[in-house]
Amino acid sequence: MDFQLRDTRALITGSTQGIGFAIAEALAFEGAAVILNGRDAARTHAAADRLRALVPGADVDVAPGDVADPAALTGLSEVDILVNNAGTFGLNEFADADDAEWQRYLDVNLTAGVRLSRRVLPGMLERGWGRILFIASESGVNVPADMIPYGVSKAATIALGNGLAKLTRGTQVTVNTVLGGPTYSDGVATVIESIAAAQGVPADAVAASVIGRNTTTLLQRFIRPEEIAALVAFLASPRASAINGAALRADGGVLTGTL
Repeated sequence: MDFQLRDTRALITGSTQGIGFAIAEALAFEGAAVILNGRDAARTHAAADRLRALVPGADVDVAPGDVADPAALTGLSEVDILVNNAGTFGLNEFADADDAEWQRYLDVNLTAGVRLSRRVLPGMLERGWGRILFIASESGVNVPADMIPYGVSKAATIALGNGLAKLTRGTQVTVNTVLGGPTYSDGVATVIESIAAAQGVPADAVAASVIGRNTTTLLQRFIRPEEIAALVAFLASPRASAINGAALRADGGVLTGTL
């Protein structure tokens, strides 16, 4: 299916690896000009080179910068597709997470998306077409006890997407949120591989053991980044024009026990 993304320009935050890079690859494959973002300039340029090799002829640009910094990415208001993917996560004992830790989660996972959406939405409405997408998490619906700051920041992201969609009434601009589940991102892969090396067992066995502890997943394996990216590419396309203000699950069935 042709997603009709030629002649569109997409900014994907946090796109030097993992889900963000997979989204950039999917959009580039569909013909969109993509802008990669990462905090480290060298890694961002390296990711761009890797993407050009994977998608020959792709129009790839870079915009290094920390999305948590209000001064970052200030010149990128003219985009047709904004994918707010950059995020931070980790385990926290609730009593030990101080105000600074809470603020870090909110700055990266929520406020960066607020700021970028505020920059690009007026232009999208003026031009008559646009897509804003947030990459959230099933943890924003079923907040883990050991990841409360992360879960709360993602719950707020879901609410943000729903509210922004109401500003697009009667236009061809949409705002949607994707709820991911346990994904075999680069960071997860590094942890799994280090555990496997320490234990002298195959990485696949460790991954199966880790995901097996999640009793609600119907997929019974980690989600691949490209599986998240496929949904994002569809939502970014004109073919998804009837989907607006939605929080769509690509969680492998993790939320089945709670919804």
